[in-house]
Amino acid sequence: MSDKQDKDPEIGDDLPGALKLAYKPVGIISGIVGGAVASQVFGLVWKQISKEPHTPQALSRAYGTREVLLAATIQGALFGLIRTAVDRYGMKAYHRFVDKPRAGGR
Repeated sequence: MSDKQDKDPEIGDDLPGALKLAYKPVGIISGIVGGAVASQVFGLVWKQISKEPHTPQALSRAYGTREVLLAATIQGALFGLIRTAVDRYGMKAYHRFVDKPRAGGR
């Protein structure tokens, strides 16, 4: 095995220290945006599936256990998918920005 395979990659492992530190605010903002988008998408999807205006809350007696667990499963899958996509494309955009050759420099 190579060293690269032995090492568990971290976010921005290939970035030098200053650029890795500069990515932190970008990562935080993209995480917040990803979470907000995922929440909105889940609300829309749930309304289409259930034909109800509200999503079931875990502690609500108005919904059965099966419905609450189904909603949680869908919400978790959508959240994971959207959040990962936002993080992934955010890092790709950041790399394109920091890897871009600067005018007047090497």
